[in-house]
Formats: sequence, C-alpha cells, structure tokens
Amino acid sequence: MAILETSPNPAPNTRLPRTVWLLGWVSLFMDMSSELIHAVLPVYMTSVLGLSVVVVGLVEGLAEATASVLKAFSGALSDRLGKRKLLAVLGYGLSAATKPLFPLASGATEVIAARFIDRIGKGIRGAPRDALLADATPEPLRNAAYGLRQSMDTVGAFLGPLAAIGLLWWLHDRLRLLLWFGVLPAVVAVGILVFGVREPANLGARSAASRGKQPGVDKAPRFAVVRSLPRPYWGVVALAGVFTLARLSEAFLVLRGQQQGVPLLWIPLVTLLFSLVYAASAYPAGVLAQRYGRRVLLMSGMGVLLASMLLLALPGMPALWLGVALYGLHLGLTQGVFAAAVAAAAPQTLRGTAFGVYYLISGLLQLLAGFGAGWLWQDFGAPYAFGTGAALAAGALMLAAWQSRARFG
Repeated sequence: MAILETSPNPAPNTRLPRTVWLLGWVSLFMDMSSELIHAVLPVYMTSVLGLSVVVVGLVEGLAEATASVLKAFSGALSDRLGKRKLLAVLGYGLSAATKPLFPLASGATEVIAARFIDRIGKGIRGAPRDALLADATPEPLRNAAYGLRQSMDTVGAFLGPLAAIGLLWWLHDRLRLLLWFGVLPAVVAVGILVFGVREPANLGARSAASRGKQPGVDKAPRFAVVRSLPRPYWGVVALAGVFTLARLSEAFLVLRGQQQGVPLLWIPLVTLLFSLVYAASAYPAGVLAQRYGRRVLLMSGMGVLLASMLLLALPGMPALWLGVALYGLHLGLTQGVFAAAVAAAAPQTLRGTAFGVYYLISGLLQLLAGFGAGWLWQDFGAPYAFGTGAALAAGALMLAAWQSRARFG
C-alpha cells in the first residue's frame, strides 16, 4: 500500500462530517487561547524573567516531549477503551484549567510549571482527537478533513496574536493583565467538545472485537503490538523525525524578531504572520494532496522550510518577514498531510497507538532540536542555529525523495 501516494480521483461525495467541523472549532478556540499567551511568552521569559535562550529552547523542547509521551499513552488507551472523546475532553479540560496559572505566576518556576501542565493536556488529547477524526471520516476525505481541522486550528493561532496586539496597545504593555484574556476561548473550546461532538457509536464494539481477535491484547498494553504496525508506517515516522529536527520552534522566530529590532507591541505579528499563512494553506494542501499525492506536498513543504531557515539566518527585516511567512507555508503543506499519512498507514484498531508513537518520537526529537538550537544560538549566534535547520531540511528532502522510490513506489 502506498501511503504517500493517494488516488488522483477523489470520491464524488466531498461533504465533510459534522464531527470534523466541530473538532475544527474546538481547535480554533483552544489555539486562540494558547497563542494569545504564547505570542508574548518567549519575550516575557527572556526579558522579564531573565532566562537564557538555551533555557527557553530546553523548556519548549521538554514541554513538547512531555506532551508527546502522553500522546503515545493516550493513543494506546483510546484504542483499548474505544473512548476517544473521553480522553480528548480530559486533555482539553486540563489545558483550559492551566490558562489562569500564567497571569497568576510570580516567577519563572510558576510559568514553566504552567507550560508543562498545559502540554500534559495537549499530550492527553492529541492522539485520541486525531483518531476520532479518522474514525468519523471516510478514507477518501481524510486529507481534506485533517487539512480543515489544521486550518481552523491555525485560524485560532492567527486570532490569538491579533488579539494580543490590540490588548498590548489597550493595556499599555501590561502583560499580566493581557494573559487573563486567554482564559475565555479555552472555556468555549471545552464546551463545544463536551456538548457538540459525538463519538461514532460502533467504535467501542470494534475495539472490543479486535481485543478478542488479537491474543494477549486484553491483558497487555497496546505497545505490545507496536511491532505489528506495517513498514510503510515506520517510513512515514522516520521521514517526520528528520523533518522535526530541521524545524526550529516558533519561540525562536519570536526571539529572532526581537533580535532584529521589532518593538514589543508588534512582536505578536511574527506569530500572526506565520499563523495566517498556515491557516490559508493547510486546507488547500489537504485537497491538493488528495489530487496530486502526499509525496508532492511533503517534498514541497520541505523545500519551503529550507528556504525559510536560510532567510531567517540572514540580517534585515525583509528576510525576517519573508522567512516567517515561508515558515507558516511549510506548516500548511506538511502537518495535515503527515497526519493523513499516519492514519492511512495504520490499521483502524491501532490508529490511536500509531498516532501516539508518531507523536512520541516527534516530541523526543523536538526536545533534542530545541536544546540544540538554543545552544547554537547562544554560543555561535542565531544564523548558525537557522543554518543548521536549513541543512537538516535539505537532508529531509533527500530522504523523502529516496523513500518515494524505494518504499512508497
């Protein structure tokens, strides 16, 4: 089965299920809440709390790794229980509960703790949510479904920084008061999930049946059957892993903007710009992947990331803003497509586990990438950090080309 190559002929019925749209709205409001806070958090950590860039990179990497480890367990648990929504509600609810901790914090320890707890919530919800979306969507529509959810997620990521700019102006740069405004959208997101989203009624029956058919699965964790995931799945995971190493996190883009002289009031424009491009490109990318194949979109995204990293290594505002825009475009071209490739590669009854392992490996590599980028930035300068990202992006592009011939046909 070719995972990165999909049929060029989409199904006649292109209407996305109601669940896809509702999960999109959940993502929109939660990301609006998160990005309103995170648009100023890196600057707050370095300028107000006095943390080094290495520490910021390590905190970001550790937070994402924590989320990813929990995604692995929550994905396996959602397969076992057949209760995707329950775990998604738990994860989104925990993230919403952490939002007041940011404005209540009195020092670095509290901010870092709030960041970790928020990522724990993300880790719990991610794999069950993606598996729930796959369960509710026919295979021919999954590229578009993941693209739509990713696009709405990124619209929220666009609205958050936009609100942050207005609030910074209105509140005269009072960051603590600004952070309180991130609480309301998170509450709305949880409400939509709890009262609007319905889980497919036959999922629990399918999971129970599969446990009866697979020896030992009812007594052992789902990780006992990780080895049964097919080789094409591991090819997707390997490609995503190299790609993850190439990407500097959004926090480094914000810090690069500050380093290049962007005033505090306009710092959220960095997040705003790449989120806008991301939102505009994610859904079309899913549709194009269905038409032209996932390999084309993924390789295009890797080339765009390569260009973005090179531009961000250069001095000057034009290179900064173009590099940030291309960063958003590369996310739109790749993130939803990677998720669709994972869903296509995994058996339905192991889909939560497959997403969990995918997120686990990606998160551990994000930890390595965050620490490495912070160390390069602090000891050698930002151009070296972004230049290394460009070199790794070139490596990912070559690996994608090799895999498309040798493994994915």
